[in-house]
Amino acid sequence: MNATMRRIDQVTNILAPLAVGQVMTLASNVVGCGFILAWNLISLIVEFFFLSRVYRIVPALSVKPPTDEDSQALTEGNCNLSMHSKDITNVPLCFRRFRWLVSTCKDGWMAYYHQPVFLAGMGLAFLYTTVLGFDCITTGYAYTQGISGSLLSLLMGVSAVAGLMGTIMFTRLRKTYGLINTGIISSCLHLGCLLFCVCSVFAPGSPMDLSLLMPYFTYNSSAEPGGMASQRQKHTYPLTGGNNQPLLPDRSSIHWTNNTVLFDNVPSGTAPESYLSIILLFLGVITARILWSFDLTVTQLLQETICESERGVVNGVQSSMNYLMDLLHFIMVISAPQPEHFGILVIISVLFITTGHTMYFMYAHKAKRKHRLDT
Repeated sequence: MNATMRRIDQVTNILAPLAVGQVMTLASNVVGCGFILAWNLISLIVEFFFLSRVYRIVPALSVKPPTDEDSQALTEGNCNLSMHSKDITNVPLCFRRFRWLVSTCKDGWMAYYHQPVFLAGMGLAFLYTTVLGFDCITTGYAYTQGISGSLLSLLMGVSAVAGLMGTIMFTRLRKTYGLINTGIISSCLHLGCLLFCVCSVFAPGSPMDLSLLMPYFTYNSSAEPGGMASQRQKHTYPLTGGNNQPLLPDRSSIHWTNNTVLFDNVPSGTAPESYLSIILLFLGVITARILWSFDLTVTQLLQETICESERGVVNGVQSSMNYLMDLLHFIMVISAPQPEHFGILVIISVLFITTGHTMYFMYAHKAKRKHRLDT
């Protein structure tokens, strides 16, 4: 079921850009934005209707089964209620709510930490700290490297197809090798695909500025005639031209699409000397959509190994960790926003992803050892 839902998601990622693109082409960008707004509002109503229907069909969803911890907490609460009621009423409401929030976060994290799949869940969260995906960051970098919007849309479609293939591969690998081994295979394939991205950092056409890593070495070499810094490629959009006149266009000549800015009056001579770097980057990003197999593996583990009474809490903490690590990658981009910095962000992303897969390998080793001891 998880794989089927992910396939629907990938098919939507293929069809949605095509539909919106046709609307914007035949009508206008404003009509396209209105179409997206209307579609989301209608989808919200439909989603609410189906969720309500499921809630009515399954009455058990409205009843939380009591646990031993709940009974113990209720007993202790009744015993201490008369003793602490006066103290509680003296505490301001805002502090009581804050203390309740801290207590809830602490209890949720402790429940998450004590799960046997803790390392696997943390490994998945670490994979969210990456710029190696088809988001606004990668697409913006692609535009600075001379990639056209039509080609980028085509690459997005190919990436969605690769993700669709990943969901199919997940079901077959699980039937053949089991769930834990499927995660190991997916991790190895994912890391192998990311080697293309690492190679793109140092390949011809990469705008990476080595002075960011070796400032002293670059300073000395730039002082010499023909030094490395003087020979470094300059194929990103310059900010100023002759007589310090700005080369960036005014707002009237900017198309706002998909969180990316496309410039009409692109300065001449800004095309990269080689497209090898950007080709390797997108080759790694597209083939790395095998990540969906790993994502599905961890999701399946969370569903199968966590007891029903704690499943909602643990999945809530897991989602929070995913969003937190995703926020971290935006902070990385804010700290290094220039195209020359993107290579460093790629290396940092690969390090985070490697750490996440290492955590999963540790979980798989413990799970297999426990299984051997039990048998």
